[in-house]
Amino acid sequence: MTKEAIILAGGLGTRLRSVVKDVPKPMADINGKPFLEYLLLNLKKQGIEKVILSVGYMYEIIKNYFGNSFLNMKILYSIEDKPLGTGGGIRKSLSFVESEDVFIINGDTIFDIDLSALFSFHKKKKSALTLALKSMKRFSRYGSVELNKQGRIIGFKEKGYHKSGLVNGGIYVLAKEVLEDFKIEKPFSFEKDFLEVYYTILPFFGMSFENYFVDIGIPEDYEKFKKDAIALNFLT
Repeated sequence: MTKEAIILAGGLGTRLRSVVKDVPKPMADINGKPFLEYLLLNLKKQGIEKVILSVGYMYEIIKNYFGNSFLNMKILYSIEDKPLGTGGGIRKSLSFVESEDVFIINGDTIFDIDLSALFSFHKKKKSALTLALKSMKRFSRYGSVELNKQGRIIGFKEKGYHKSGLVNGGIYVLAKEVLEDFKIEKPFSFEKDFLEVYYTILPFFGMSFENYFVDIGIPEDYEKFKKDAIALNFLT
């Protein structure tokens, strides 16, 4: 399994401003520790040795806190001088990646899955991009992802009420060369301009998990994770 991960930590956190101020969203306080620390600890437990933080907005706060290593993981910073979008940020970060494949993780979500299982599935399917998907019931905050019987992505449904479905859990395995060869030059969204456009051309797959998932992008779930982090002992 690759030992490298890119974390998207450059978001402005606009929807969270009412409860999280003066810090980038991944540094939102969770019981005295920044959210990003919980995320990094989870990666450490699963054998990740190098993390590239894709940063922009107020990145100095992140760098001053974590420095160049955390829990013996090497920390590198891919700094956006101007907003590149999630896609542009990932592509810039790939210059630090040595492996053929790399994990990509949203900096405002925790999806407590087995990364080695996701990676094995990715390689078995000879996938260009593999998504970790969360099985959900009765939701409207997210769109959903449709798979065929082999696990290949065949469609996306827009946000709206869904009785059940598979939600993008914010963890990917990417074959590095795929995005390096992507020719768009303007800032672009990894999801909207790459994933949801090229799934018909490239072999993109998804793997479903039932594990704990949280996205702190809205105040309600930010407060929920504060309670969950204690109940589930996330720092142990």
